[in-house]
Amino acid sequence: MTHLVYLHGFLSSPFSRKAQATAVWMAEQGLSDYFHCPQIALEPEEAANTLRQLLDKLKGERLCFVGSSLGGYLATWLVEEHGGRAVLINPAVRPYASLQHYLGPQRNYHTGEVYLIDECYAGKLRAFERTPSDPAHYWVLVETGDEVLDYREALAAYPGSRQTVIEGGDHSFQDYTRWLPAIWDFAQET
Repeated sequence: MTHLVYLHGFLSSPFSRKAQATAVWMAEQGLSDYFHCPQIALEPEEAANTLRQLLDKLKGERLCFVGSSLGGYLATWLVEEHGGRAVLINPAVRPYASLQHYLGPQRNYHTGEVYLIDECYAGKLRAFERTPSDPAHYWVLVETGDEVLDYREALAAYPGSRQTVIEGGDHSFQDYTRWLPAIWDFAQET
């Protein structure tokens, strides 16, 4: 059985709408033991250490990462470094390039914790950039109305991968819950 690892986005948490919807859906299917949603630190190396520790616990298990926004960027790094599959929801492709909009103090939407984003953050984040080596391991789901990221960049970054483009919507990926059965099916593919 595949373990589903949900990776939340920038300034988000396991309390996000999509993370919670995934947890509920997995519980309804009797799959709670196969769902993981770590709190990902904003500091890139701390985030990487948290994810490595989780993967150490899941060593030898089949994995599928569901990454939203910055979580999609990290999911790509994880698949390329540790294997598995990834479903990328409105993923960030080059998040280090758009950081000029976030320099200074930033508040986590769910925890209220404040982080200071500076120029060094971009370089740290860039160290996790990976190019997808096998398009069959990725499914990109985007909404054209994403007001934060250009969905076309995500499509271009994952050529040959499964890609679903939904007209309208926004960065939150409004109709996420209805996609959970298909996400689980993709996670089970070999």
